[in-house]
Amino acid sequence: MTPDDLDFAILRALSANADQSTKQLGQKLGLSQPATWRRIKRLQDAGVIAGRRLELDAEKVGFGVTVFLGVKLATKGRVSLEDFERAIGAIPEVQTVDHVLGLYDYRLRVVARDLADFERVLRRRIMTMPGVGDVEANVLLSEERRPGPI
Repeated sequence: MTPDDLDFAILRALSANADQSTKQLGQKLGLSQPATWRRIKRLQDAGVIAGRRLELDAEKVGFGVTVFLGVKLATKGRVSLEDFERAIGAIPEVQTVDHVLGLYDYRLRVVARDLADFERVLRRRIMTMPGVGDVEANVLLSEERRPGPI
């Protein structure tokens, strides 16, 4: 399936607000509710829309610090990558795990209640994992969300 201009308009509108009804969305785009629903369903069936997520304000639920960690594994190899991914995925404070190219093997987004809580997670959970070598931490100061490339 190749999305057309109307599909991209639907994707942009849903990216901005995934909660809007098909009726509201159709009114914005000059489509009927059934036509809007069919297009969204077609995009979902084709895998273009992979799902919807609930976005929480981390600070309002008690996690006031976000840190990006660059993690370089001490040992390379398929088994160590899989073991690392499985183990890091079990740490609830680790929100995203990105396998990347460059100086580090992984980029992690970690949330914590405060810096002391982050230090506890880093020292007791992350640094004690087998295979973890160099780690670089960058504390998030502010974040600006931008719409995707659609």
